Amino acid sequence: DPAPKAAPPAGPSTFLALGAAGAVGAVATALKTSRHAVSRTRVVRQAAAVAEKTFTKMPASVKPGVVTGRALVDLLDYAKEKGFAIPGVNIVGTNSINACMEAAAKAGGPIMVTFSKGGGQFIAGKAADNTDDAASIAGTVAGALHVRQVAKLYGVPVILHTDHCQKAWLPWFDGLLEASEEHFQKHGEPLFSSHMLDLSEEPLEENIAICKKYLERMAKINLLLEMELGITGGEEDGVDNSDVDSSRLYTQPEEVWQVYEALSSVPNGNFTVAAAFGNVHGVYAPGNVSLKPEILHNTQKYIKEKLGCESDKPVKFVFHGGSGSSQEDIQYAIKAGVIKMNIDTDTQWAFWDGVNQYQKKNVDYLQGQIGNPEGPEKPNKKYYDPRMAMRAGEESMAARLVKAMEDLNCVDVL
Repeated sequence: DPAPKAAPPAGPSTFLALGAAGAVGAVATALKTSRHAVSRTRVVRQAAAVAEKTFTKMPASVKPGVVTGRALVDLLDYAKEKGFAIPGVNIVGTNSINACMEAAAKAGGPIMVTFSKGGGQFIAGKAADNTDDAASIAGTVAGALHVRQVAKLYGVPVILHTDHCQKAWLPWFDGLLEASEEHFQKHGEPLFSSHMLDLSEEPLEENIAICKKYLERMAKINLLLEMELGITGGEEDGVDNSDVDSSRLYTQPEEVWQVYEALSSVPNGNFTVAAAFGNVHGVYAPGNVSLKPEILHNTQKYIKEKLGCESDKPVKFVFHGGSGSSQEDIQYAIKAGVIKMNIDTDTQWAFWDGVNQYQKKNVDYLQGQIGNPEGPEKPNKKYYDPRMAMRAGEESMAARLVKAMEDLNCVDVL
């Protein structure tokens, strides 16, 4: 049999055959399609306009959206030069991710969205198969892709980072590197901006050797490495150092120099150092944590003398366990070259407190689907819609982050 002929395009005769009702439907469909096309065009133009936005204070390489490679290094150098630090915020889903970028937009500064191994698994779903860290890898990648889709719409620079990865968790780290390598092949930049290796529980020589090996791989795709020296006390996301010898909470300048010397030898290698100066995860009563940021100042002086360089701050330091720290300690640490401070405990509480306050405010409307003080047959859907409580959490977390950005001098710096 001959192949069926393609239907001819609709014309006047077609509308006559359809009749009045059919013609109206066809016209309506055409108009609807046209409106959708216009809407899509508008969205594309808006995204393009945001992408073309330039900052008046930032280095020219830094644009809205995810920053990687040279732009990331320029951003961190700028922070060190101008004396501010970027909040590195642990997240557990799109609600906390969006709260980070909302805070950055309100404060007028950059933000670091940080994924932990447990956070990645939570994004994938706790019921998902996590054999060989499959769910942790998939969830972290999914979260990164979400950030890449929406970050430009907030008009701020966003650093995509991953948190503590101890030796036993290297398969998770490897999976993320593979995702960035694949993204680099397709787009010319890594999926993530940076990753952290926390091998502080290993002997110093092994810590440095493994970090150098990974940095050699990461440098090929312009990924920055954060490494840890000494141990951050307390407990966070499956890492429990609450009983560690207190002497291990303080890093020596000679140790940082060994790291700097080894990692600086990697071509195109860029890195930051999480040097311990008494840092502890969590929030504790005053007097229970003894921070000594002078360690960072002494280390910068030591390495400057070793290098014979002009810069007073040759090392980019990061501050772990920032929640609950005093303003005085934070400011003194920033003066020593801290360009990022981790925050998790305080933002976790802020999100929960927002949800909790919403519940308290609307408790009489949250006891059943129908029936409230306005009447026994009044519906409560608009109150128990999950978006209402989640949005309250986002707003509370964003407000706490704006305060953190003020503490870090990370306001109006774009």
